[in-house]
Amino acid sequence: MEQAIRYAEEAGWTFVKGRGHCFGYLRCPWNDETCRCGEFCQFSVWSTPRSAENHARQIRRLVDHCKYVQDSRD
Repeated sequence: MEQAIRYAEEAGWTFVKGRGHCFGYLRCPWNDETCRCGEFCQFSVWSTPRSAENHARQIRRLVDHCKYVQDSRD
């Protein structure tokens, strides 16, 4: 899962340490009204997910489907 967090950070996302079961949050640096209805993209990173592989895959998928990451690859 650490690799998935690094992957998000390399794409410009910020990791903010959480408390309790939430290990932390990944936050998108672009808060744009045209992306996700203007909602600030945030993803909870759980300290004890049911499946660490699936959780890491979800992180990478969220980053890969970000409008701005896709635009920078074009």
